Amino acid sequence: MTKRRTVLGVLGGSAIAALMATSAMAQEVTLKLHQFLPAQANVPKLVLDVWADNVEKDSGGRIKVDRYPSMQLGGKPPELMDQVMDGVADVVWTVVGYTPGRFPSTEVFELPFMMTNARATTRAYWEMFEEHMKDTEFKDVHILGAWVHGPGMLHTADPVEKPEDLEGMKIRGGSRQVNALLTHLGATPVGMPVPAVSEALSKGVIDGTTIPWEVTTALKVPELVENHTEFTGKALYTITFVLAMNKAKYDSLPDDLKKVIDDNSGMEFSIFAGGTQADSDGPARQTAVDLGNNIITLSEEDTAAWREAAQPVYDEWVADMNSKGIDGQALIDEAQELIAKYTPMYEK
Repeated sequence: MTKRRTVLGVLGGSAIAALMATSAMAQEVTLKLHQFLPAQANVPKLVLDVWADNVEKDSGGRIKVDRYPSMQLGGKPPELMDQVMDGVADVVWTVVGYTPGRFPSTEVFELPFMMTNARATTRAYWEMFEEHMKDTEFKDVHILGAWVHGPGMLHTADPVEKPEDLEGMKIRGGSRQVNALLTHLGATPVGMPVPAVSEALSKGVIDGTTIPWEVTTALKVPELVENHTEFTGKALYTITFVLAMNKAKYDSLPDDLKKVIDDNSGMEFSIFAGGTQADSDGPARQTAVDLGNNIITLSEEDTAAWREAAQPVYDEWVADMNSKGIDGQALIDEAQELIAKYTPMYEK
């Protein structure tokens, strides 16, 4: 009887140990995903959650992704890239331009009137990222995705049709290159992360903002300003994003879990992300239509005047890149060639 109890005790202990081992195996890795928008905004809801859910599913539950929206891990949006490098977060989604000049080659896609549509421009961005940026400017992080949003445009308190209409306005610029254009046109560019736009508009700190339609609903922009200026052909601008992972965290994963991350990263994921953002432009635009707002769609001829006004921004950027030992004109030529190559593939 005593022997029987001992055997049962050993078996029971083994069962508990096996159960604990199984539980531990079920979740081997937790990734902290940090970003600056509210959880219900389009990118967290339609892109980041999809990525995280797929990683969890494909890993059989061995990877868990804890999501921290609205900078819940602390800090400000421009600090996200440092947070992922320092291990404060394991994965971050961020605007590359929140740290102006730190990743200079990405700015080629943020030049005025460079992008056509988000999918084509994202594909060009990813190819040039792998060729020119992966092992240089982004060598200290593991990039999971790199993409752009849909056509950037103007949302203003007063109507804007001609470049000179911006003179004297205080406009939140979406990037260093947009700010340069605004300066050339006589506006005062005001730098701030996207989450600060609503309060700045409501208090009159700025007279308008440059953002794509997609994010206007989360920021209630159509309720704060009544005028929206769209451009025909190439967009006024776009912004570059990255989904970045701490390099040491990625390197610490076993090979099969690295494969899970790899299978949910790269060009196809990037095109999905950029395209999903752009697909959200239409419903957001309809919100402004339903409110009776003034939507100004500039003709090709009217847009040409804006493109001409943007030429000094190109010249200054090339000179700036050359001073850093980067062939800026070569980047422009390559980006334009790739965007032209891929645009017909992704036109609707």
